[in-house]
Amino acid sequence: MRRRSIILLVLAVAVSCTARTRRTPDDTLVVLIEQQMTSADPRYALSGYDAKLNKLVNSGLTVVDSATLRPELALAESMVRVDDLTWDVTVRADAKFSDGTRVTAADVAGTYADLLREDSDSLFHKGMAERFHRVEARDERTARFHLKSPLATFVTDIDYSIVSYGKGVPEHGKTIGAGPYVIREITSQHVVLDVNPHYVLGQKPRVPVVEIKFVRDVAARLLMLAGGSADLVQNALRYDLIEEVRGRDRVKIDAAPSVFLTYLLMNNTDPALRDLRVRQAIALALDRPAIIAAKFGGFAVPATGLLPPTHWAYNPDVPRWDRDLERARRLLDEAGFPDPDGAGPEPRLRLVYKTSSDHFRVSVARVIAAQLAEVGIEVEVRAFEFATFFADVKKGTYQLASMQTAEITEPDFYFTYFHSSWIPSAKNPDGYNRWRYINPDVDRLTEQGRREVDPAKRKTIYAEAQRLVARDLPIVPLWHEDNVVLSNVDVEGYTITPNARLIGLRDAWKR
Repeated sequence: MRRRSIILLVLAVAVSCTARTRRTPDDTLVVLIEQQMTSADPRYALSGYDAKLNKLVNSGLTVVDSATLRPELALAESMVRVDDLTWDVTVRADAKFSDGTRVTAADVAGTYADLLREDSDSLFHKGMAERFHRVEARDERTARFHLKSPLATFVTDIDYSIVSYGKGVPEHGKTIGAGPYVIREITSQHVVLDVNPHYVLGQKPRVPVVEIKFVRDVAARLLMLAGGSADLVQNALRYDLIEEVRGRDRVKIDAAPSVFLTYLLMNNTDPALRDLRVRQAIALALDRPAIIAAKFGGFAVPATGLLPPTHWAYNPDVPRWDRDLERARRLLDEAGFPDPDGAGPEPRLRLVYKTSSDHFRVSVARVIAAQLAEVGIEVEVRAFEFATFFADVKKGTYQLASMQTAEITEPDFYFTYFHSSWIPSAKNPDGYNRWRYINPDVDRLTEQGRREVDPAKRKTIYAEAQRLVARDLPIVPLWHEDNVVLSNVDVEGYTITPNARLIGLRDAWKR
């Protein structure tokens, strides 16, 4: 609370002293983010911000950026399903890389062959190796994909960025792409992007230069934006401070639904948390609408599973765990955790809740801990630097934790997050099923869902998968946070995508 008061005081003073003229150059859009971008190489994106940079510099055969979350053609001119295991993709005749060379089927084949190598160290190797046998160039513009099984997600999967292989396998970090921008400079402080003069997949960027600055402190980001030394911040802010800049002369606020889920991880192998009744009690103790109102200013919606309500495969008819303290207490009694001293201070159960050291996320964790205390669950919140926190989560050395998903554009993420083959192991240390959930029916449904190409049948399959996962509660879906953009009032044309990519910079300009 004291830190928030200091931020508000400094913000008020800074804004009151700000001139009404824009301080950023007319030919440059200055964007602020909280983490360093390290590489635009699609093979080695280590963070969400690396992935965003990748999509500014590179393009895939398709793209999944629209509000409908349906894939659209990008570098691909057309696609033909030859049979259940074969697709032919034709590359656009006018597509060029940023060095002016043409994008060919050989580049497509080279990109995927590099990923499919047995000794590939790319984080995307496992996912691609599960899907494809090989990709071959049949002629200059036609790439043939050979699948391991019928793949309903194919058109979405080839959103993966194509890079130039005209001079052989590119060195790590030295790829050439076909996106709207090229990298002029990348340092530990910022990335500077120039317009790709050979970009053909849409309108060329209207502002010549984009500078993305890495500013770790949220107060500094807000002050820079309100003070006029930055043009745009997307999501890299504290939701509870957004209202403090509403109505400021130089700042405007926009928001749109996202495809990201914030969720409470529960280690399903923990002696207490392996009991479904304990997990249900935890879910029933949480007042998610109250947290959304208090901590997010309403910029979020309660979640029922991985998919947001706007998704085409969303199933609203699943078990729900709205707050019910009496039922939560009864379930804890049944699970063998009775109240030891009635109205006394002794808890029924003690748990450790690990989170990142981000001040806002710690504050949310403490609210969750306070709500769990109301049913007799004592929670100790421990904050860690993110790398340490994430390593513990992957190893399973936690009881409770909170995280946010990757961009959930495809219902196939139910396979990635809940199939038993994705439990982290020596062979798959980066598996997403970090709560170690096992349900043979969910395994079967998610395998079936990625093979079924009929959209109506897929929706039915995933409706049942959503119902089972919501019933079993391996995690507690908390909320889908809106994508929120604070920008200089002179910035126009920026489009917020559900997956929070920064591609909206391409169409933005300054008045």
